[in-house]
Amino acid sequence: QVQLVESGGGSVQAGGSLRLSCAASVIMYSSKCIGWFRQAPGREREGIAAIVTGSHFTAYADSVQGRFTVSENMTRNTVYLEMNDLKPEDTAMYYCANGACAYPLASMLEGHQYQHWGRGTQVTVSS
Repeated sequence: QVQLVESGGGSVQAGGSLRLSCAASVIMYSSKCIGWFRQAPGREREGIAAIVTGSHFTAYADSVQGRFTVSENMTRNTVYLEMNDLKPEDTAMYYCANGACAYPLASMLEGHQYQHWGRGTQVTVSS
C-alpha cells in the first residue's frame, strides 16, 4: 500500500512562492504518475499538475501553467510542486496522488485516474 505525505504548505502573500513536497512510502518506479490536485471550500477538486516518474513528461492545468512546476527526486521518493506568483485564488488544500499513467497525459489531471491519495497540505494566499 503506497502512502503519500504532503508537506510545505503555509500562508503567503500574493506574488509569493511555496514548494510543496509529496513523499512516497515506497520506492518510486519509473513510468508511474504522480498528480497534484487542489480543493477550495465549496469548490470541486481541480487537477493542476501531473508527472510521469523517471521522465520529463508533465501536464498542467491552464490555471497554473507558467507559474507552477512539478518535478521529482526519485532517490528521495519525492515529487515537488514549485508554486510561483501565487494568487489568492490559489488558496486551497493541496493533495498529491499516485497511479498508473494514462495517455494523453492531460487525462492524468482527472482524479479518477489515481489509486492512492495523501491527506493534503493547506495553502493560503492573502492579497
